[in-house]
Amino acid sequence: MTDTIRDPNSNIADIDDEQLPVPEHRLHGPVHFLGLYGAEHVAATEFVIGAAFVAMGATIKDILIGLFIGNLLAALSFWLITAPIAVKTRLSLYTYIEQNLGELASRLYNGANVLIFVAISAAMITVSATAVRVLFEIPPQIYPYPTNIYFALIAGSASVIAVAVAYYGFNVVAEFATICTPWLMVMFTAGGMVLIPSLNEALTGYTTLASFSDFVSLAGTTVFTGINAEGRPGIGLWEVIGFAWAANTFAHFGLIDMALLRYAKKSVYGLCTVTGMMFGHYVAWISAALMGAATASIMKLSIAVVSPGDVAYYALGATGFVIVIIAGWTTANPNLYRAGLAAQAVFPEIPRQKVTLAVGAVVVVASCFPFIYRSILPILAYAGLVLVPIGGVVFAEQHIFPRLGYKSNWHRLKGVSNNKPALITWAVCLVFGFGLDSLDVIPFVYLFLPTWVVSIICYTVLAKPAGADKSYPEAEQREQEFDSKVKAYHARLATQESHAPVKDTSLLTTLIRAVWIVIGLLVPFVLAWRVLFNSPNLYDYYVNRELFYDLTIWCTLIYFVFAWWDLQRGKGLSSNQVTAEVVPAS
Repeated sequence: MTDTIRDPNSNIADIDDEQLPVPEHRLHGPVHFLGLYGAEHVAATEFVIGAAFVAMGATIKDILIGLFIGNLLAALSFWLITAPIAVKTRLSLYTYIEQNLGELASRLYNGANVLIFVAISAAMITVSATAVRVLFEIPPQIYPYPTNIYFALIAGSASVIAVAVAYYGFNVVAEFATICTPWLMVMFTAGGMVLIPSLNEALTGYTTLASFSDFVSLAGTTVFTGINAEGRPGIGLWEVIGFAWAANTFAHFGLIDMALLRYAKKSVYGLCTVTGMMFGHYVAWISAALMGAATASIMKLSIAVVSPGDVAYYALGATGFVIVIIAGWTTANPNLYRAGLAAQAVFPEIPRQKVTLAVGAVVVVASCFPFIYRSILPILAYAGLVLVPIGGVVFAEQHIFPRLGYKSNWHRLKGVSNNKPALITWAVCLVFGFGLDSLDVIPFVYLFLPTWVVSIICYTVLAKPAGADKSYPEAEQREQEFDSKVKAYHARLATQESHAPVKDTSLLTTLIRAVWIVIGLLVPFVLAWRVLFNSPNLYDYYVNRELFYDLTIWCTLIYFVFAWWDLQRGKGLSSNQVTAEVVPAS
């Protein structure tokens, strides 16, 4: 579907689903998005970002308040900016750009996405490699470049595996990622609980905390001290808020997550992002910082150079290796897949698989350089600065244009090959945003806000003389006919695909579920609770901690075996029902 104006005479069934709005019968409720965002935003880089706030010198007060406000603003941004447009159009941003902004804008935008997703994928894989490094007693990689050939080999090998999975088995990885969420949440929380007594003993001589105020005092004295890695006063409340808000700017203000939220039944489900923001980007960041500070103290290193593998090992024992590898792997693979899709849009004549391999080759090299994962916060912030202007363009078309009497789809109706106002707006905003950054007028984490506003104003001004306020009756008639055919096609699909959700209440499934919940999640949490609250002295602390280490790795193994078994039984039951509906009994 490359025509500028959609042809009502085309066979809708032959059009790729990605080019059509999501049909109503494929929409999801809030539970789906609560789990989805919980899975995506509890990742291996939380170890890095948590430590980064310590190295940047945030205070405990600024962290507790700033991260809460910043992550709340992020969740509200998903709800108020991304979700309404996603629900209104039912299109991914990639498809929207292709249909409304033209081929050149699509290629440039996707080219920028390739670079961003390559960097994120490489960072995740490097984080996983730091865990494997510990197993082979390879020295920590404290420089921006690799200083040990074996570390480079480990990172490169991990990259090759990730690329192969993105090439062949992405669906398996996606399924595996869905069952990782509860376990990752428990493990990030447990890791902080296990190392808090060690920090407290080093400060006060006692291993137990009497109250929350004791925790705040401990964290403020030993972790979030307000002094950065160079020994100077660190960042303040506004910077902490900005970092938390800007970490996913490209997804909310930049509208990348239209791809996910287009499946939401209601735009209010954008608030379901709170699971990722408030746990992955609040609890997990704080817990990771506590773990990082304790590990740095044990290793006699600066927290700025302590690797995630070391942090996870000292906090969780052998389970730490698993959490870093899995969290890195499950986050790297979707981003590799996205990078391949974006690259394929830049080079549409080359099959996605081949483009994915080419992108993967770049990731293999990039993953060997530790500076990428240590720079993940600036990378995310600047990624937002690059992509936010296009989000502003789409926001203007969907919310400003109707109020001014402009046509939201004017470019497609007019039938021109490229949307010049959009291209000019993007160029102006890049100069404006990075110009502000070079002048150091405001903290770089807030640059996306004025840039977004400028993109809306600039595009609205430029679009009018380009024809956004004109009428195109023949083209509009063809659009209406095409939309009617799409609705009729989706109605036919609904009769073929829709069936009541299957709920497996069998005894075996209930027992399987009980095993992975109780043994896989509850037992490790109780053991961590015991370490934190039942260790009156160092001897008891070491005994409780070793028990936690020894049992949690087996609980982890049991969790994944039984959670995967539960998932497969549910899939099998659904498949059997569909088969029964399609093939009547004889």
